Amino acid sequence: MQFPRFLPATCGLTLLLGSCLVPVHADDENSTPTSCTYFRAEREKFVALALAAMGKRGNHTLSETTSRVRAMISYTPPGGPSYTYGQSGQGSIDSYIWADFQKNGIAPAPLTSDWEFIRRVTLDLTGRIPAPSTVLSFVADTTPNKRAKMIDQLLASSQWVDKWTMFYGDLFQNTVVKNTTGVDRFAQGRNAFYQYIHDSLANAKPYNQMATDLIGSLSANSYTDGPPNWLIGAYISNGPVQDTFDQETANVADVFLGNTYVNCLLCHSGAGHLTNVNLWGSGITRYQAWQMSSYMSHTQLSHTPVNPSNTNVYYWSIADNTKGYTNDYTLNTTSGNRPARQPPAGCKSGQSCNYVAPQYIFTGDAPHSGESCRAALAREVTGDFQFARAAVNYVWAHFFGMGIVDPPDTFDPERLDPNNPPPAPWTLQPTNAALLNALATHFIQNGYDLRALMREIANSQTYQLSSAYPGTWNAAWEPYFARKYVRRLWGEEVHDAVAQSSGLIPNYSYTGFTDSGYSRFSYAMQLPDVTGPTLDGTAGAGNASNMLDYFLRGNRDDQPRKSDGSILQALSMMNNPFVEARLQYTGSAAAPLIAQNLSLSNTNLIDTLFLNILSRYPTSQEMATATASLGSASNRSQAVQDLVWSLYNKVDFIFNY
Repeated sequence: MQFPRFLPATCGLTLLLGSCLVPVHADDENSTPTSCTYFRAEREKFVALALAAMGKRGNHTLSETTSRVRAMISYTPPGGPSYTYGQSGQGSIDSYIWADFQKNGIAPAPLTSDWEFIRRVTLDLTGRIPAPSTVLSFVADTTPNKRAKMIDQLLASSQWVDKWTMFYGDLFQNTVVKNTTGVDRFAQGRNAFYQYIHDSLANAKPYNQMATDLIGSLSANSYTDGPPNWLIGAYISNGPVQDTFDQETANVADVFLGNTYVNCLLCHSGAGHLTNVNLWGSGITRYQAWQMSSYMSHTQLSHTPVNPSNTNVYYWSIADNTKGYTNDYTLNTTSGNRPARQPPAGCKSGQSCNYVAPQYIFTGDAPHSGESCRAALAREVTGDFQFARAAVNYVWAHFFGMGIVDPPDTFDPERLDPNNPPPAPWTLQPTNAALLNALATHFIQNGYDLRALMREIANSQTYQLSSAYPGTWNAAWEPYFARKYVRRLWGEEVHDAVAQSSGLIPNYSYTGFTDSGYSRFSYAMQLPDVTGPTLDGTAGAGNASNMLDYFLRGNRDDQPRKSDGSILQALSMMNNPFVEARLQYTGSAAAPLIAQNLSLSNTNLIDTLFLNILSRYPTSQEMATATASLGSASNRSQAVQDLVWSLYNKVDFIFNY
């Protein structure tokens, strides 16, 4: 196909948004997508023009809603009696955020429109874009609690389970092979872990129970049991067994307590190393970290060949107090991935010098009499208030683009209590410590229910603020969540939005998954992994795996998922066969979005394309540009193809705002 005639020649490095060119990758904050006119106050003009155009075209499904939607997007500066933000109840998210606004003289953005909200919340909760019929019925709905009802519908959907299985698959690093350590779960182990996460979410298993399962699992076969595959991910080959104990401990602290610094402390004491980084860590010794790691010292990870004649294919088992694993953490190493582990200087010879008993690093507690070490650790971790803080902060960071503590795994335990602030020059670490503690308390009181947590967040006015800001934005307000920060979609979300909107749905197989008894699938959010074999499918599969990689989905090992932009992303949206297959309008592989709507009038066709792809109607400027392009084309079908291509390359398709 030819590039559309109304695309600027410089688009090789940009994405088109009306008359706004947005760099795909920018190093300064003034050229990020949020500085594009579409994500500033000017967007309200675009929406107003679109609403006006709706009224002029007549016989429009939603023309009767024009005045109401205009009222929704109007902006009234805060401070007056009519502005009710933050008054939704004592102890609500909004009450804590609003108190910060008042304290710091911050004027928040207005609430977002229904059009933007339905796309935003559907993507954030399910990873999908809303169906056009859902958008229209939602915007036309006049009931005051329609946003809350929509949130409940999304939380009850199978798509919610898919999205958050992917999220926790990332967090728990569920992949077949971890190249940095040589751990191989094999597809069967990865699949078992995937199924465990999926079923736990579908069945509303409390998050503290999930953590208990993963920390304390005992299993004879990792192919049939999901939970043991988490600890297996910490196995360190070619080193002393303490390397594995330490990595297991570091993973527990990072994933379930939001504390990456325990990993540092397992190599060296904090003094002199964390002095300017983490107040708590600066006072912790390596010996204390060994005490934490000692909870793992009675656990053996071993593997057994599936076929005795082939020792290269095996399943794992986890057992406690087996031969060679009956002692506490032993100080006897001089090699491996960490510095030598030797008794502290001045320690007299004897068993007390050579073995370190388990002790919880944050409280000094020890296992109860007769209690297994890992069961004790699971009890300590899930009973720690920090467990709830870390859990809610990870989720908050997904919804808002940054955590209340950010990055979310850099908690400093000595800087979290607003009633006991740290000594100068240290300051409280959370941007809103009272909110973080209240949200963690809410999570505990609701039985560690992830849906209840997300319901609380999505129903808040804070989450529903516009990304557009009608005035001069002060960069110092960024930590206070006074506007919605745009989020570049995950690769899976981009893939699924293209497939869904086009109507040309792929039917994938995935080696090691669909050939192991799992059904073929259509959406990338249903993948069990972020690496591995190329997707193989029908209905325009194209180079979908490459496109997913270009959107930096990571590898669940040493490459985390990233939201950065890149030239490869832009080129993929322009040229990838997966996208181009959805521009075909004839033949058995034609995209229904185009093929079934070619006979519509220009106005109705353009409306349909915008609604399907961008979940909104075009602005008057967009309508005029698209109409002129269709009207002047010698080949209308080709022009429609070009228009669809351009909509997939608009910045508001790639970003959630």
